[in-house]
Amino acid sequence: MFSGSIPALVTPFNDGAVDEAAFRRLIDWQIESGSSALVPCGTTGEASTLSVDEHHRVVQICVEQAAGRVPVIAGCGSNDTATALMHMEHAARYGADAALVVAPYYNRPSQAGLIAHFSHLATHSDLPIVLYNVPGRTVTDIEPETVCELVNLFPEKIIGIKDASGDLSRVVDHRMGIGRDFCQLSGDDELSLPANAAGAAGCISVTANVAPGLCAEFQKACASNDFALARKINDRLYPLHYAMFEDSSPAPVKYALSRVHDWMNGSVRLPLTACSEPARQAVVAALVHAGLLETA
Repeated sequence: MFSGSIPALVTPFNDGAVDEAAFRRLIDWQIESGSSALVPCGTTGEASTLSVDEHHRVVQICVEQAAGRVPVIAGCGSNDTATALMHMEHAARYGADAALVVAPYYNRPSQAGLIAHFSHLATHSDLPIVLYNVPGRTVTDIEPETVCELVNLFPEKIIGIKDASGDLSRVVDHRMGIGRDFCQLSGDDELSLPANAAGAAGCISVTANVAPGLCAEFQKACASNDFALARKINDRLYPLHYAMFEDSSPAPVKYALSRVHDWMNGSVRLPLTACSEPARQAVVAALVHAGLLETA
C-alpha cells in the first residue's frame, strides 16, 4: 500500500540526454523533503519520448538512488501489452516495488480489452500493479466496474489506482465495489483534498516535483484528519497546481524547478517546447504565492 505525497518525477535533460546527476539530486531532495514514494517514467517523466534503454535506465537510477528509503512505483505503461510486460520485467529486475500501468492509449480498447490487458500483465509478472486512469490523455476510461472486476480477479496483484478522471465519485465507487483495502491515489493535485476526504490515501503529484515539503505536509494533515490545516496548505498550493498546466506538461514544472534549483533546467523533448512567457509568469506568481520564491 502507498500513501502520502508521491511525485511523478520529471526526467531532467541536458543537451538532449538524460541528466543522471540532476535526476539523482532530485531524488535525494524529494526523499529528504518527505515524499513517501517515487514514480519515474510516468507522463510527467516524458516516458513517451524516452528510448527503451533510457526508460529502463531512469527506473534503474531511481531504484538505486532511493536505496530502499522510499518505495519506487515504476512507470511501465504502453499501448502494447507485450511492451508493458517487458517494462515490468525490467522494473522488477531492478527492484522496483510496483508498476504504474496506464490504460492503453490510441488503440481505444473496450472494457473487455482492458480486462484482458491487465489480466495478462497480472498473470505474467510478479510485480504489483497500480492502475493509471487518465482518459484525458488516453481517451479510454477504466470504468469503476472494470476496476472492481480486476481487483477482485487479482487481489494480490492489482493493489491500487492513480485516478485522473476528474470524477470524485470514483473513490466511493471503488470502495463500495471492491470491499477490501485498495490504495486509491488522486492523479489531480487540485482534487486531492476532496479525494482524500472521500477515502483516497494520497496523490501521485506533478506539483510535488517543485513543492515536495508542502505537498508532504498537506498529505500528512489529511491523513491525520486535520482538514483545517490541509485547507490552509492547499490554499498556498492551489495556484501552483493550475500553473503546472499553463502549457503542455511537464514544461511548466520543469521551468518551476529551474527557478528553485540551479542544477535543474527547463528543457523538454520535442514535440513539447519550453514554456511560453505567459506560462512562465503564471508559474513564478504561483511559486511566490506558495512561498517558494521570495520575489518574481
